[in-house]
Amino acid sequence: MTETRMGEVRKYTAEIGEEDFGREVTLYGWVHEVRDLGGIVFVILRDREGFAQITLPKKVVNPDVFKKARKVRRESVIKVRGQVKAEEKAPNGYEIIPSSFEVINEADAPLPLDVAEKVPAELDTRLDHRYLDLRKPKIQGIFRIRHIITKSFRDFLTDEGFIEVATPKIVSTATEGGTELFPLSYFEKEAFLNQSPQLYKQVLMASGLEKVFEIGPIFRAEEHNTIRHLNEATSVDIEASFMDHNGVMDVLEKMVVKAYENVVDKGERYLEWVGASIEVPETPFPRITYDEALQILKRKGEEIPWGEDLPTPALRVLGEELGGFYFIVDWPTESKPFYAMPYEEEPEISKSFDLMHGWLELASGAQRIHLFSELVKSIESKGLSSESFGFYLEAFRYGMPPHAGWGLGMERFVMSMLGLSNIREAVIFPRDRQRLVP
Repeated sequence: MTETRMGEVRKYTAEIGEEDFGREVTLYGWVHEVRDLGGIVFVILRDREGFAQITLPKKVVNPDVFKKARKVRRESVIKVRGQVKAEEKAPNGYEIIPSSFEVINEADAPLPLDVAEKVPAELDTRLDHRYLDLRKPKIQGIFRIRHIITKSFRDFLTDEGFIEVATPKIVSTATEGGTELFPLSYFEKEAFLNQSPQLYKQVLMASGLEKVFEIGPIFRAEEHNTIRHLNEATSVDIEASFMDHNGVMDVLEKMVVKAYENVVDKGERYLEWVGASIEVPETPFPRITYDEALQILKRKGEEIPWGEDLPTPALRVLGEELGGFYFIVDWPTESKPFYAMPYEEEPEISKSFDLMHGWLELASGAQRIHLFSELVKSIESKGLSSESFGFYLEAFRYGMPPHAGWGLGMERFVMSMLGLSNIREAVIFPRDRQRLVP
């Protein structure tokens, strides 16, 4: 319930209950549907919380009110004031008999897509007209759940002693080397959109903050066109001093479980809107080594040369075999970025991990190399120039503690939780190879 600028009390549709029967209420919203049966008109009002049936018997309501309601177009913005009456067949078990019906802003016709979804639309059409697509309860439900997840992540990490930071998104060099960068003109210099906060969050370990996290955008110029890739995404990152890879894996799985608990507890109605059913995962998540993953794949007829990344078909096989959440740990050092720490006794293997949900990779992390000389050697071994990492390497010369961390893709997490068929469903305005507008 909120107070409008005019001083009147406005209610959302979901806030009206039996205690309001017989009372007058004010509702604001959009016209979802109009049914004109001649002697009676039904207008379904939609707001962000649900629906309300506005019932207009011709012989009961004011003639001007009846006329306005009969002519109003779908998706017009309206204000309705009227008496609440019990009606089992109506949404939420009540109807409104209006004393006033104001069309605040009338929508044009025809609509670019049908918000009531009687006529389905392709994903591209929906994304082209996202402002209309977002009016659908199912689509709003996705982002209401995403809000719960984001708040859960932030609250959990704060309670665990992490400090939220914001790192630069315009940088002078690649985070991990390679060419998957978006260049931009930065005054007289060339700069890039940041692939990851990795280097900055590691540098912050030398500052004494010890445990930091960031929830922010990342940009990757990957020429993918798949159901799980975006060129602009939201990454949830942590870095923690005096922790190894096992310690930050523990943090990650606890954070995941807490998010599921919060969505189950606070998002039941939004799950219904989306049509999703979820269960809180049990911990600890299974941890299989990269070598064990290759053995499983070999038994299933998938031969992957040691040291290579696991392609999508192989991940689907693993997902079918293992299901749910699990970690793949101890990846080949050559397959991971230069900052991943190798095992002392087996330097060809790194203290690294990926968090999987079925076939989908959600997060990647590792214990980091914290010794200056070892880090320089690792950078050079990847064919990169250590001189390009000047500000980063300097922090390792003056008391860098042992540390570990990970990054988790927010959109992939939402996609996997809700069983969405395309990652673009999990971001309001997606950016991919073809889409730059809206």
